[in-house]
Amino acid sequence: MNMEWIKNIEDEALKEIENTKTEQELLLVKSKYLGDKGKITLGIKGIKDLDPSLRRDVGYLLNEAKRKIKKAISEKKFVEEEEFFDETLPPIMPSFGKLHPITKIMNEVVSLFVQLGFSISEGPEIELIEYNFDALNIPPSHPARDMHDTFYVDDKWLLRTHTSPVQIRVMKEKKPPIRIIAPGRVYRRDSDISHSPMFHQVEGLLVDHNISFSNLKGILSFFLQEMFGHDAEIRFRPSYFPFTEPSSEVDIGCILCSGKGCRTCKNTGWLEILGAGMVDPEVFKYVGIDSEKYTGFAFGLGIERIAMLKYGISDIRLFFENDWRFLTQF
Repeated sequence: MNMEWIKNIEDEALKEIENTKTEQELLLVKSKYLGDKGKITLGIKGIKDLDPSLRRDVGYLLNEAKRKIKKAISEKKFVEEEEFFDETLPPIMPSFGKLHPITKIMNEVVSLFVQLGFSISEGPEIELIEYNFDALNIPPSHPARDMHDTFYVDDKWLLRTHTSPVQIRVMKEKKPPIRIIAPGRVYRRDSDISHSPMFHQVEGLLVDHNISFSNLKGILSFFLQEMFGHDAEIRFRPSYFPFTEPSSEVDIGCILCSGKGCRTCKNTGWLEILGAGMVDPEVFKYVGIDSEKYTGFAFGLGIERIAMLKYGISDIRLFFENDWRFLTQF
């Protein structure tokens, strides 16, 4: 190894760098001269074997060659090839987003009740236990309060299990007449093909003079026939809810089998769709409304339940998996 050899290696490397056409070629040149077994690297390692009188000059020239090669590599620019464009090809049409099926049903439900004169009220999803249970006449021993049914935050707060607390908040702040719906997310510890830990409800409340069960039946019958068709059969069954008395569950004739009986309706020909009833006087007492002067009704329905029936969906989990193939059907 001598001065001439070093100069030849330097010139050779710079020429190869200049002739490279791609990043991959440049990396190969870099490895050839500056890699662990590169020519410049091996030359530097071999300095120790030279005559002591030559080491200083040879070392200087090798380091200068290394510096020039590294600089040439860092400054190397490649000309980008122009991308071929065929202007005769048809355009790629953009795909447009669509409303989620839950959003579509929620909007439809809210719109129908707004047409009937109901206003929209909202409340917090992290709710007081007092408003979620106590104010609604739900006793401490009621199974709905169990840990395996409810998401508790602490001994004062929880994730609301229904939107009924919105009704309590409105009645505490406003005097009758009251005509509201409370749409929103609710939470319960339940998960299978027909239940989700988070789902959507719309609850309604009407309080005024001389409100009767007939008013409740008329409004709910109108709503269900608008949602499922004017030929939809509707029935009211006696039931029990702590916050309404009398109470009723409302069914529609199975829209999948036309009432003949199928797996979905458990061969009864009917599908449970919502719960309703006249507001219990104890609830009025809690919010300071005189039950001798005013009466009212309340109802609640699950948006996912209605969406599953209208769209023929058998597994509620499909709504929350965000599968593009599923969502684009709506």
